[in-house]
Amino acid sequence: MRSLIPLTLLLTTLDAAYGIRVPFEVRTNTPPSSNLARRATTDIGVFNNGNAQYIGNVTIGGVLARVLLDTGSSDLWANFETTQPTATDLGKALTLSYAVGAATGEELFLSNSPNSQTKPILVGNTSTFSSDIHAQGYDGLLGLGPNKGSVIYKKMDDDVGDTTLTNIFENTTSDAYITFLLDRKNAPAQAFSGQLTIAEVVSTFTNITSMPQLDVDKVNKLLGQDQHWQVLTDANVGIMGPDGNPIQVSSIVPSAPDGTYVAVFDSGFTFSQVPRDVSDAIYGRVQGAVYDTTNQYWTVPCGQYLNISLSFGGIQYPVHPLDAVDDNFAAKDSSGNRVCIGAFQPITSAFSLLGHYDMILGMSFLRNAYTLLNFGSWANGASGDNPYIQLLSTTNSVQARQEFITTRLGGVDTTGDSKWALLPASQQQHSPVSEEEKKEKYEEMILSRWPYILVGSLVGFLLIVGFCIWRFCCSAKAKARRAKRANKKNRKSMFSKEPADTTYLPLESPYKNSPSGDYSQSQVSLGSQYKGQPYNNNHNTSSQHFGYQ
Repeated sequence: MRSLIPLTLLLTTLDAAYGIRVPFEVRTNTPPSSNLARRATTDIGVFNNGNAQYIGNVTIGGVLARVLLDTGSSDLWANFETTQPTATDLGKALTLSYAVGAATGEELFLSNSPNSQTKPILVGNTSTFSSDIHAQGYDGLLGLGPNKGSVIYKKMDDDVGDTTLTNIFENTTSDAYITFLLDRKNAPAQAFSGQLTIAEVVSTFTNITSMPQLDVDKVNKLLGQDQHWQVLTDANVGIMGPDGNPIQVSSIVPSAPDGTYVAVFDSGFTFSQVPRDVSDAIYGRVQGAVYDTTNQYWTVPCGQYLNISLSFGGIQYPVHPLDAVDDNFAAKDSSGNRVCIGAFQPITSAFSLLGHYDMILGMSFLRNAYTLLNFGSWANGASGDNPYIQLLSTTNSVQARQEFITTRLGGVDTTGDSKWALLPASQQQHSPVSEEEKKEKYEEMILSRWPYILVGSLVGFLLIVGFCIWRFCCSAKAKARRAKRANKKNRKSMFSKEPADTTYLPLESPYKNSPSGDYSQSQVSLGSQYKGQPYNNNHNTSSQHFGYQ
């Protein structure tokens, strides 16, 4: 990821930095010799650009390019101002987006020699960028992340778009790990200089391999492109504040155990990005602290000694007080007085809307720990081990305090003076939260929990459908029972009561037309005897009647 540093600050570091740059060259388009085929290692010098960027020189298609070393991304790209590399244009548009800035251009692959065993290396020949990278002292960026974080890899067929490191691991070594060591400028001389190694460790720090292996916290497979080198802090003591007490805030990562934070290790960030409440807890109690709303960081007096640390795998890693309070950019307050910058900055533009991490530990932390990144299955496929990180502290708290006194206080220990005492917790300042940041946090609460929302919605849908089916079945059964009872009742009444339209009706009375109107007898039967003459059975074709004398 790009450093979150204004160009005006970077330009103040260039003049001194150019005089001490250590160039290096990586020739990935040259096949390894037979005796190095299984264990080819690379030891690369790293140029420290004023504690703001760590840069190395690489040769791309025969052309030298200065590239940032970035563990927060996976792609290699460069912009060539004059001489162009020997390469073939693939005719595919490319856009690489970072926390600040974007690279846009065409994809290329380098021309390899006929006997080369390595795959082509893809380069984003950037035609535009959101800031003047050449003025900042570099021409491109070398991503040190895995394939799954590569935009180029996803655009290409098969394995043609493998990252630079993946190519090296597959063709030169079975040990898929890198290490990096970042030095510190404007401080008493260190015993080491910046280095990047591939498949080997720096000789003076070999005990890093015995440090705890911190398993990489993996994101959902559907969102693999947002995968970073990230691990969990220790529970409840992950960040120790300047008052000696742990800083307690809630993680935004739904899967993070209680009391822990998910931290990304990203060498592309100059200032570490931490939750706003954490930054406020570190700098908000400093006398004279002012929050710069334009640049989104705290400024404090340069003589302020702050002792903070982070804890991983049961080991505390102290942060050098020269890194906690940064004096590399000649910052001034509104009165023109020089001030220093709080190098643990509230996370804003790099905030994880998907809730994958809480903070990004950039150079202000990484200068305090020699770091090993083991790719494991990311490089070797499913048969490899899980990727992990190992850290070896390079900062001694006692020595660091003395170096701070020498550098910032002129060699006189005044750290105990009342003007450097932290304010009571009740008087702590809090940096303002913008409406945009409030909106992002609300969106994160929803987006980070989308798997749970999806599962919950699916379960709810299935319950509703199941309830409807159950109700339908119950209704059908009840209807069937009612119909069965009705049929049974009908069968019983067939022989006890005739329907109304078939009821027996009386025959027409023989006295109906009698002048006397005698209706005393309404029914007779055949063979009956009546007063007067007997029954006379006379017919005609239209009617039948009884006759009387």
